[in-house]
Amino acid sequence: MSLPSKDLYQTIKTLLHDARNQVVRSVNTTMVHTYFEIGRLIVDHEQAGKEKALYGQETLKPLSVNLTEEFGKGFSVTNLQQMGAFFLAYQNQQTSSVKSQKGQIASAKFTLSWSHYLKLMRISHLEERQFYEIESSKNNWSFRELERQFASALYERIVLSRDKKGVLADNLQKYHTPQKPEDVVKDPYILEFLGLKEEYKYTVNYSD
Repeated sequence: MSLPSKDLYQTIKTLLHDARNQVVRSVNTTMVHTYFEIGRLIVDHEQAGKEKALYGQETLKPLSVNLTEEFGKGFSVTNLQQMGAFFLAYQNQQTSSVKSQKGQIASAKFTLSWSHYLKLMRISHLEERQFYEIESSKNNWSFRELERQFASALYERIVLSRDKKGVLADNLQKYHTPQKPEDVVKDPYILEFLGLKEEYKYTVNYSD
């Protein structure tokens, strides 16, 4: 028996929303894992047996030029340094890895966008960083919402409060705005990673 028109619409609507969310998650996961792996390769090369990576210009500058020529924007010296810093910040959270033909691929469950991780890895206190990472993932915070929650000192307020659950629930009720797939697709980092043209940053939509 066929579905009534209203039920048919709702079923297709749910299917499309789920599909778009899945595409966004897939792109984010691939991009973040790739940047983690690039960071690992850079750190391994730069350390060369030393305790700390130096991120020398003599290595990263020509690498940046070559990658930019081949893959477009997104591989400046600064961005490559950030990939190295990302690896260093998250390497100890990796519980396992799988072999590939080109090296080790991290199998950590990176569920947030590159923009999120650029913000998170600058939080020096590990427990605070993990708090914002978990809440961002659990509540589907956009990058802007992560910034807003961090600026409001949510972690500190929860630590100091006797009613920790109440503070968190009240804060989420006031400010929570779930991230939309279309906003993620327009993220400049996503567009750069996919090699889309500069003008798409301002005109991209699903028909594009």
